[in-house]
Amino acid sequence: MAEAGFTNRQVIQITGVTTRQLVYWRRTGLVVPSDTTPGGHARYGFRDLIALKTAKRLIDAGVSVQRIRKAIASLVRFLPQVERPLTELSLVATGDVVLVFHQGMAFEALSGQEWILQVADVQREAERVRARETPDVVQGHLFAPWEETAVRKTG
Repeated sequence: MAEAGFTNRQVIQITGVTTRQLVYWRRTGLVVPSDTTPGGHARYGFRDLIALKTAKRLIDAGVSVQRIRKAIASLVRFLPQVERPLTELSLVATGDVVLVFHQGMAFEALSGQEWILQVADVQREAERVRARETPDVVQGHLFAPWEETAVRKTG
């Protein structure tokens, strides 16, 4: 039912997209409203809000609208069961690369190339190496040079 959807004004407040973005994305088909009123006014559903917020975050991360469009087209080819990639998939921008997390895998949205690098594993290994290389500092040793100088000055 059209009345149950969110108006343009509500969508802008909820998602942080601008009026210009909302109109442009609707006109070009990036994110279209789920419904319209009999008078032709857009009504966005909750899933539309998710798609808009996802597109905005990708753009804020430096991904162009054109690249988002290409990623969506590519994802629809790779994952035919996915109808709305911006809503149904977890997308992350890393530089100009859009990564997709789906069914326990990570892959690049445009090429479909799987990313097997587990960032969390690399982070844990880096922390282990750093912990081994950092000398254990005893609090008393931190102030030893200062204490020696203070003793010489007073003594």
